[in-house]
Amino acid sequence: MIEGYMDRESVIAGRRLGFHVSTDSGEFRVRFYRLGRHLSFMAESGPYRGISAAAPPHPDGTADRATPAVDWNWPAYRHAIPADWPPGIYLAHFVEGPESRARDVPLLDDTGIEGFGREFFVVRPQRPAATGARILYKKSTYTRHAYNRADRPDGRRAASLYDNPVYQEGGHGRPRGHRLSLHRPGGVIDLAYWDAPFIAWLERSGYQVEYCTDLDLHEEPGLLAPYRLLLSVGHDEYWSAAMRAHVAEFVRDGGNVAFLSANTCWWRVHPVDGNSAFVSDTDHYVGEEYPHRPATDLWWPAQPDGVGEPENTLTGVSFRNGGMWPGEWPGDRPRDGYRVQHADHWVYEGTGLRDGSDGGPADALGAGTPLIGYECDGAAFSRDADGMAYATGADGTPRSFLILGIYLLDPVHHDFHHLKGGHWNCPEREPAISGPRAATMGIHTAGGTVFTAGTTDWPVVCGRELDPGVVRVTRNVLDRLSGPPGTTGDC
Repeated sequence: MIEGYMDRESVIAGRRLGFHVSTDSGEFRVRFYRLGRHLSFMAESGPYRGISAAAPPHPDGTADRATPAVDWNWPAYRHAIPADWPPGIYLAHFVEGPESRARDVPLLDDTGIEGFGREFFVVRPQRPAATGARILYKKSTYTRHAYNRADRPDGRRAASLYDNPVYQEGGHGRPRGHRLSLHRPGGVIDLAYWDAPFIAWLERSGYQVEYCTDLDLHEEPGLLAPYRLLLSVGHDEYWSAAMRAHVAEFVRDGGNVAFLSANTCWWRVHPVDGNSAFVSDTDHYVGEEYPHRPATDLWWPAQPDGVGEPENTLTGVSFRNGGMWPGEWPGDRPRDGYRVQHADHWVYEGTGLRDGSDGGPADALGAGTPLIGYECDGAAFSRDADGMAYATGADGTPRSFLILGIYLLDPVHHDFHHLKGGHWNCPEREPAISGPRAATMGIHTAGGTVFTAGTTDWPVVCGRELDPGVVRVTRNVLDRLSGPPGTTGDC
């Protein structure tokens, strides 16, 4: 048995990567791979002496339940990352046993990204954008940690923000909320689902991209300055105040963002313990209480019940005007796609899609694919005399926000905390918003331009090239928004 986790999930090329491993084998090795067009083997390090370490127990005293709240403090190891390794997201596969046994373990391919006994990390360049990259891809590591149960192949520890969380009271500079350490094992899941297919598509398509993590964005105010376009991909739920401030400043100064994601910026996190953990006052369990309310790190509600900074003032959309499809993740769901609006907009250039203004029916972007969901965001909207949806701004969405695609979430089950199959499940929202829920694709300008796909699974449909319209829209967005300053034009 072997498990591990990273000391930090990013490293500058030429520096040392720290990682922590527990194994019942006397020795182990680490195989390194880079995600690109394919999963590419880069190197093998070791052997390292293996040491077995226990998971710290949960404070509730339940047997075989680990705590998500503290550093697991497993044995530490280091590996020098070569200076010539290109920027990217990398996979570390921990291989136990002596060399004779390790040789019997085949190299991983694209089907082996997901699983236990492995971790991922980002390699950043020594000089940002020196490769000519104008695009920075942010891996949503805080969200990954929130859902990481710290399980292992032969057991379910159920230690996360969603399973048996640990709550702390605040005071004296100590934030109140659920506490989560980033120093825990758990394997790789979300990277294989959202990121790997989209990264493969980016490289097949010839895009020069560099990468960062949530922690990088949190810690470095100038991180975004060398780039033209920031990508948020897949499921990007947990943001610190510093992350959000840095992105907002980037946009005000003319930078662009493409949110190819949803449930985006839903919870605020407070990094603690030298940024190796975070605290977030969510609506998850506190003892037997569920849902726990008020959940004061929800971005949109007014203080004192929330942060009082609606996420859609930045993104244009919010999960409170969208919802999720219940069942086994990622599950199946309606495959109707986005009803096209403003088909003459540059986002739709070359797609051949129509919006009904020619007298015929409007086309649906991504029809026949699982584009909408499994979670999706929306804007409060109304309709004009021609039936076109427009953002009302009643929820904080900028009035300049142009709705380019819309999908009504119907039927809806409004009790979000009791999921029902066959219905879109929607969270609470302010009483002033009485209109229907709808996944919303759109764009607005606030210095720079912000595009939102409004759905978590956009990168899956694009990356696997399941729909030519989605692929072309993605190309249009990346090409336009990563161009030199002054080329973006009106949204």
